[in-house]
Amino acid sequence: MTANHTSPPPDGETTCVVVDLGPAPYAEPLLELHGRLDEARLEAALGQAAVRAPGAALLRHRVDRHGHGHHTLRLTAEDPDRPGDPFPYGLLADLLTRPPTSGTRTTPALTPTPLMRELLADADAHPGRHVERLSWAWHGPLDLERFRASWQSVVDHESVLRAAFDDGPEPLLLLHDDVRAEVLWLPHGSVRWNDLVEHDVRRGLDPRRPCGLRVTVLGAAAAGDGKARAAHVLLTYHHALLDDWSARLLLREFYRAYLAGGRLPGGERRPDLRDYVRWLGHQDTAPAREFWSRGAPPADAVSPVPRAEPPGPARTGRTWIRLTAEQAERLAAWAARLGSTESGVLQAVWAVLLYRASGADGTARVRFGVTASGRGILFEGADRLPASLRTPLPLSVDVDPGRTVGTLLAELRDRALDITSYEWVSPGQVRAWSAADRTGPGGGLPADGSLLVFEGRPHPADDLSEELAAHGVRVERPDRLGARTAFPVTLVAHHGGDGGLVLTAFYDHDPHTGVAEALTHSALLLGELPYLPGDSTTVADLLRLLDAAGGTARQPPAPREEPDPAEPRRPRSALGSDEGADLPLVSLRLAADPGAGVVCLVHTHGTPRARYDRIAAAYQGPESIVLLHSGPGGARARHNALRPLADGTRLLVLGAFSGGGSTAYELARLMAADGCRPPLVVLTAATTGAAPLARMLETVAARAGRL
Repeated sequence: MTANHTSPPPDGETTCVVVDLGPAPYAEPLLELHGRLDEARLEAALGQAAVRAPGAALLRHRVDRHGHGHHTLRLTAEDPDRPGDPFPYGLLADLLTRPPTSGTRTTPALTPTPLMRELLADADAHPGRHVERLSWAWHGPLDLERFRASWQSVVDHESVLRAAFDDGPEPLLLLHDDVRAEVLWLPHGSVRWNDLVEHDVRRGLDPRRPCGLRVTVLGAAAAGDGKARAAHVLLTYHHALLDDWSARLLLREFYRAYLAGGRLPGGERRPDLRDYVRWLGHQDTAPAREFWSRGAPPADAVSPVPRAEPPGPARTGRTWIRLTAEQAERLAAWAARLGSTESGVLQAVWAVLLYRASGADGTARVRFGVTASGRGILFEGADRLPASLRTPLPLSVDVDPGRTVGTLLAELRDRALDITSYEWVSPGQVRAWSAADRTGPGGGLPADGSLLVFEGRPHPADDLSEELAAHGVRVERPDRLGARTAFPVTLVAHHGGDGGLVLTAFYDHDPHTGVAEALTHSALLLGELPYLPGDSTTVADLLRLLDAAGGTARQPPAPREEPDPAEPRRPRSALGSDEGADLPLVSLRLAADPGAGVVCLVHTHGTPRARYDRIAAAYQGPESIVLLHSGPGGARARHNALRPLADGTRLLVLGAFSGGGSTAYELARLMAADGCRPPLVVLTAATTGAAPLARMLETVAARAGRL
């Protein structure tokens, strides 16, 4: 790369980065920067990249200026005789080309917890998962300015709400300053509530952009207008940053700010997410590793998913059923007499239903997932910490028709207590440590089975209802609308505003009749158990009760089934189109000359296929253009797909939008390691238009062809 060569920068002040590894064996790459260079932003990007690669050698940087909007960034090792891990040049290019969030300044990054990384990865692979919502009604006057100011004060006090993930295969958690709270207001009659929720579901929530939650208000009576119409509030958040406990903590903080005129007293919360990440990093994982290596569910434990046969096409939805407040009260009292809880009884009922669905004869071990709140850890203030702490962990138990229900409850209670000793570990860690878990590759969230979630809620020292009433305001208890998880079936139990117990099943398959039946039977047993003696009633008695469900047993109401509005009608490829979903390499433009080289566009997550087609249409050079999309197998599999093009130096350029720099750089590095001339890497912001990017690719391809 010639340092004095000038390529046309993209439109405006958008930064474009060209990475040149040089011929193999290569030294440190050079980064050619086009567009306005912000020194503070450069320093921040270098710092974030260094945090990502703590084992890399320390580097000094130098910027050579060649005129307005054109620079060369050189990084050299401070101690050439002291080797280290490779520096993440691709990530650095991503950071330099990502436009800064309006009005924010990025502060040093954090390494996310294993649980946060796993939730983010699963959400990336399955859009729509792990986005949760709370909804409630606000009665009385609502001062919109104070409402917005109060949420802004909460954002200012809570670092987790100013946190956002960056891109890359191992994302960092970036903390920002001056993040604006996202509060939307819609007047009465402008939209139906169900349509608003459906729109919010389809919109999703991107945990890579601060702020970490969104508040939508439908209708509001202005202070003093005397109207009795209630406003409806929707709070949206992502499980990779916040759990349900956290959302309710933040809602209480909002009420405190609202009562104080829109501003919380005091400074930023500490301890906070940063302190928790440091605490977690100092935990000795050896005891947890030993526990899960012997305590995880055995490989022969059954985990049937309630479903009708034969299975239908992929689809998601939810089914819910409600026990009355009287039934819930009776169930809690009965469970307490047996030394258990409502959550323990629900686990026992679900274990019996899974045993029945498996068709087992005699004693059989069943397994399913349960959630640990993460609030029982030895971290000061864990019960007041807004963060993603709730984690799904595996649970198994032997179901013997001859055993009593009380014995089953006692065993589940003991196993749950053992699990909560290690509720700070992630599902991926458990799977990596467990020699018995054969459900899939180690790491990440589970791919089969079912999950039970019994929502716990913080218990504030004081109730703010009287203070709100003094302002003429009455707020209802928020209802949880539910989120899709990594499990095919997730059963969520929570207490509604009237004290009743609501059971909601989220499922990822069709037909749903198996899930609806399981939900009906769950409600049946939960309603019937308080009338049975736990010390003499056996599992076989419960199975007979289920077999006779059409008889005289107290019948629960039929469950209500709702399709998930976020689910697309057809599965779509990562390119945003069904076409070419299974092809690693797609041709977008044929070469104008037989001997011309190839420009490869590397697909960046979230970028639709149409953008790449527009780039190919705007390209005026003689080279052919291909598109390499993401798929299984990682960088090595994509390198194998490109290897034939790299032979004979036919592959000239790898181009990508910001977020694809790590992938493109790794491909170029693998080619250099194979002894091939690595292609130049061109990275630009996601907002860059097709025509300016095509011109940049033309210039860089012409230069690469002359090297």
